[in-house]
Amino acid sequence: MNVEDIKNILIIGSGTMGQQIGLLFAANGYDVVLYDISDDILKNAYSRIVKLSGSMVKAGKYSKSDMENALTRIRLTTSPEKAAENADLINESAPENPELKGKIFGMFHQLCKPETVFTTNTSSLLPSMFAQASGRPERLCALHFHDVLLTNVVDVMPHPGTSPEIVELVKAFAEKNNLLPIVLNKEHSGYVFNFMFMAFLSSALTLAQREVAPISEIDNAWTGVMHTKSGPFAIMDAIGLDTVCTITTARAEKTGDKQGKANALFLKEYVNAGKLGIKSGQGFYTYK
Repeated sequence: MNVEDIKNILIIGSGTMGQQIGLLFAANGYDVVLYDISDDILKNAYSRIVKLSGSMVKAGKYSKSDMENALTRIRLTTSPEKAAENADLINESAPENPELKGKIFGMFHQLCKPETVFTTNTSSLLPSMFAQASGRPERLCALHFHDVLLTNVVDVMPHPGTSPEIVELVKAFAEKNNLLPIVLNKEHSGYVFNFMFMAFLSSALTLAQREVAPISEIDNAWTGVMHTKSGPFAIMDAIGLDTVCTITTARAEKTGDKQGKANALFLKEYVNAGKLGIKSGQGFYTYK
């Protein structure tokens, strides 16, 4: 398969990142299928995609007509069979569970054509954790996105069994979509930016968990010195506290770090209370 052969994109998982990635590819002229497990989930996702398209226009990334055309190229389905039809490349944003991801990829391995490339947008796992279960480990790698409103940077990360040709194909595909691919030589938890970024968030969480200063003051310290719009806790609200909690917990369990575990418990109090950040209307801060 050449990069020009990629015309149909399947997005697995219609959460925040699935919505962003699907709209991005549709805006770039690809036919996009958004797959999830229920019609209600997909209906809500499409409503948020429409709102996101307006944000893309306001940010000056695309024209209004570009976004209107993009919305017509997005199809929703709960049927794996229909989702797999003609898929040239899959990007998966299912929950961060290696068994679940392996099961999903294994199912689509049976349904997709042999040429289909499998990519995962996992933020905290390694592709090798579910590569064999995918059924086509040599055609699987990570294609990890950040907030598409903020940056065009993506991570391309192979696992030990990924074909070098697939890495080059995914890199070329990213470049064709005006993305900046950061190609890793090998698997690494947190990729490049996220590895550095999580250390930043971890230090802020440690200050709050130890009650060194109020959350708002920790944010003010960062924004005041660095002249940024958001501090670490506002940023975590934007990411989603459930996602930050999952990553923090996984890192703490892997390293055995006591402070990391304490930070995870600190986050879980918010998550258990349904305070997930901007997407739920309340996190560390309250949103309209």
